[in-house]
Amino acid sequence: MAALTPVSRTPVSFYVPVVGLFGALAGLFVGTAQGSTLGGIVLGAAIMALIALILTKALPSERAGRLALIGLGALAGYAMGGIAAGLIGLLFGWFFGWFTFWLFEGRYRAKLVPYLTPGQVLWHFTFRFICGAILVFLITPILVVMPLSFNAEAFFTFTPEMLRFDPAGYSLRHYRDFFTNSDWQSSLANSVRIAPVATLLSVSFGTLAAIGLSQPHVPFRRAIMAILISPMIVPLIISAAGMYFFYSRIGLQGTYIGVVLAHAALGIPFVIITVTATLVGFDSSLTRAAANMGANPVTTFFRVQMPLILPGVISGGLFAFITSFDEVVVVLFVGSAGQKTLPWQMFTGLREQISPTILAVATILVIISIALLTVVELLRRRSERLRGMSPS
Repeated sequence: MAALTPVSRTPVSFYVPVVGLFGALAGLFVGTAQGSTLGGIVLGAAIMALIALILTKALPSERAGRLALIGLGALAGYAMGGIAAGLIGLLFGWFFGWFTFWLFEGRYRAKLVPYLTPGQVLWHFTFRFICGAILVFLITPILVVMPLSFNAEAFFTFTPEMLRFDPAGYSLRHYRDFFTNSDWQSSLANSVRIAPVATLLSVSFGTLAAIGLSQPHVPFRRAIMAILISPMIVPLIISAAGMYFFYSRIGLQGTYIGVVLAHAALGIPFVIITVTATLVGFDSSLTRAAANMGANPVTTFFRVQMPLILPGVISGGLFAFITSFDEVVVVLFVGSAGQKTLPWQMFTGLREQISPTILAVATILVIISIALLTVVELLRRRSERLRGMSPS
């Protein structure tokens, strides 16, 4: 790291209060954990403001200041709560060391246009902070569930052994229970039987509907589109109740076909939206050229249209698969005990007997969802490249 210049690029009256504000936010969490919320906020703000002043005025270099703060944070955390708290303190020290010099050196303006006013700069970073806070709020429950699935005890909380990172506090017992328990394996088999078939139907009908609705001569396109994507908009409990009464009249309630059709209806809107988005950049002159060369509509679709819209079709199919695999409300209404899916089994476990195996199943589903969404993102980028919307 380069040595500090004698004069700060930003005034003390700016960066010290801002660091103190973030220190108060960190003190809120630490103080709450220690049983003194207000004291944590006040001490966090005062300590971090003082540390920011010392780092930038008293220490000889940025590197020395950041390393010192990392070590101080790790020691303070270890003293308050052991190894786990020490790791959190280390992260806090790293963040505040970087954040202090990021403000002090004026690096926050490095990638911004120079003519922005202070108010515009403030809103620029405030907006990103709000988005980041929302993301953390949504992701934190998932991050808590995943380590809990390795709990050696039948608890839904972190044991003292887990907090001390004692190997005796961790186990794969809940994963073994999932792969050996007949109830869990039966529900997994039902999900595997239902989701792929529902996805196939969703992709077939959704792709054809999207291609048809993309034609300008189709009457009432907007009304038809609104009806087709309504399962995504209408509250799921209403759709489930409607399917239950309808299926009861036609004899599909409690059957495998009924559950598959219900899940297909829920997945079709995702396919329509993704394929329609792909068709926005589709050059219709290609289909006309194929027709002029003597290709029939079916050949044109599979040889010309499908290769170009395939990323959107696969993306929609993945969304439809996730929807079917994770759905529980509709299958409770239209299914029977013979169609008990994995989410249904998880719901039953939470209602009747709380088993930590649910945490293991949730972790597996999260990993599968992350993998599928990664594939969706890769396909989206490939689609943009094929349509010339992205240079690389």
